[in-house]
Amino acid sequence: MNAPLWTPTTEEVEQTRLTAFVRQVNDQWGTAFAPGDYAGLWRWSVDNLEEYWVSAWDFCAIIAETRGERVLVDGDKMPGARFFPDARLNFAQNLLRWRDEDDAMVFWSEDVDRRRLSWAELYDAVSRLVPALRALGLKPGDRCAGFVPNMPETIIAMLACTALGGVWTSCSPDFGKQGVLDRFGQTAPRFLFTADGYRYNGKSYESLPRAADFLTELPSVEKTIVFSLLEAEPDVSGVPGAIRLGDLVAPYEAGEIEFEAFPFHHPLYVMYSSGTTGVPKCILHSVGGTLLTHVREQQPCLDVRAGDRLFFFTTCGWMMWNWLASGLAAKATLLLYDGSPFYPGPSILFDYMEAERANHMGVGAKFIDAIAKQEIRPKDSHDLSSLRAILSTGSPLAPEGFDFIYENVKSDVRLSSVAGGTDLIGCLVGANPNGSVWRGEIQGPCLGMAIDVFDDTGSSVSGEKGELVCTRPFPSMPLGFWNDPGDAKYHAAYYETYPDVWRHGDFVARTEHGGYVIYGRSDATLNSGGVRIGTAEIYRQVEKVPEVVESVVIGQEWDHDTRIVLFVVLRDGLSLSNEISSEICRVVRINCTPRHVPAKIVQVAEIPRTKSNKIVELAVREAVHGRAVKNLEALANPGALDHFRELAALAEA
Repeated sequence: MNAPLWTPTTEEVEQTRLTAFVRQVNDQWGTAFAPGDYAGLWRWSVDNLEEYWVSAWDFCAIIAETRGERVLVDGDKMPGARFFPDARLNFAQNLLRWRDEDDAMVFWSEDVDRRRLSWAELYDAVSRLVPALRALGLKPGDRCAGFVPNMPETIIAMLACTALGGVWTSCSPDFGKQGVLDRFGQTAPRFLFTADGYRYNGKSYESLPRAADFLTELPSVEKTIVFSLLEAEPDVSGVPGAIRLGDLVAPYEAGEIEFEAFPFHHPLYVMYSSGTTGVPKCILHSVGGTLLTHVREQQPCLDVRAGDRLFFFTTCGWMMWNWLASGLAAKATLLLYDGSPFYPGPSILFDYMEAERANHMGVGAKFIDAIAKQEIRPKDSHDLSSLRAILSTGSPLAPEGFDFIYENVKSDVRLSSVAGGTDLIGCLVGANPNGSVWRGEIQGPCLGMAIDVFDDTGSSVSGEKGELVCTRPFPSMPLGFWNDPGDAKYHAAYYETYPDVWRHGDFVARTEHGGYVIYGRSDATLNSGGVRIGTAEIYRQVEKVPEVVESVVIGQEWDHDTRIVLFVVLRDGLSLSNEISSEICRVVRINCTPRHVPAKIVQVAEIPRTKSNKIVELAVREAVHGRAVKNLEALANPGALDHFRELAALAEA
């Protein structure tokens, strides 16, 4: 395609937060960047890390007791570099700056429960929970765990915990007992927050019996605090040490919160890796690194403005929940949703966007794929005139997903595919509100992130696929992993392949427009005839075939080599025929290469996914080879793996 799908008008560029940031940089440092010179601004930002991060701090108006004189120490070390080592600040204070009657949060629980909280109500709710937690003995560094839906009380609990210097960690309430213990059992929380239940696909599920069950093996928890979602006054008598949130805060009046300042590198969140290849890694993120990373991503890069209405479909087990919560620092209204994105119908999220006049709609790439397969056209049925940006992440968004958005959702919207992860609680590559959107491409590297593409020898490559890396430090590098003596696992995870360089684990290529295409996880890449093939390359072609709903591809060990095996889920009522198989192979061959064509195509009933909706290629590969799949609790549908074991079709040539 020779033309971009979207380009901002001169007037739109003039209004963006990125343009305001460019002007501040020019004034602050004597540079002369034009608003549209993103490439130049990015190069300056990575060549001048200290100046850039000071500008980001100033532009986003970080509240701190002190920033200190030093900006970056040991900047040549990855890991080891430290940003703002003398700064002292409070995370929650930066998200609770306002106390007016505008909406701070709106909440939908499918089509059942809808409510909103003003900035004043949010502040007051946190101000009552803070002294309650202090009275329970919460100290800086203590962990508070959330077994929780994505609801306002969860945000309130996180803010109260972090206001006191506590460390917040959470998972979604659909986790089974072992999945919870694999996570919270490692981090030993003192306090547990849970709702009485949650809703999904029109059904209600109780959480308290499961909490009572796993708490018997979580002795660190001293008090369990229960939110009301399904019932106004849930019965908590079956959970030892439990108290309803309303009863806990009843003795306390709303008032001023006493925010204590903590070091920039004070722990804030424990995040968990997907855990599909073993017990999840517990990734520890800092107060300052998380806050500074999120506000500069959201405000200059994604153009989130004060008064905007910000939505991302997420559970509390995905880093996008933590990212969404930080939108409060921009004075954006958070649009929270809990439940199925397809109940009571495939348009429920667009109903929400229309009703609440959303400005930013964030979803996983697989959601876009799913609604495209259902052939819905929100463009014809919904007023989305307020929507300026659609954000996509979680997995690579195929070029056809870009087409679907512009043809069927909104033609004058910025589609921002972004990529990063739990590992850095932010993005490596992402949005540029002053630049064009090209089909199938992420717009460019994030400011301040020294992004490159390396080959196996550690050399930078252009115009070919390689490893996504970051060659200079950034504030949201993890503090480390929980219970990792000598940081051995942490170092092995990111820095072992290329010394002093962050290797992210994505297989990518740079484009002629300065953007990026992600071809899948590098640990799941296929090797056919000595050529590395990204799995997303095959998915993009296979899912063009109308009969295919979704697919997963792996490399099967075969005859002292590896062959490509494709598993497909077909539309209801269809069986895999020679005609469908031939069409899949034809589409892959003409759009990729003969090396991409699968040696075997097998129909399955469903494909296993993590609870954040990511396909688990490595787990499928292990099942196919008859090897044990570790930590099934990390999967939303672990039973799906049964479809891949002992397949007769894979025992023959």
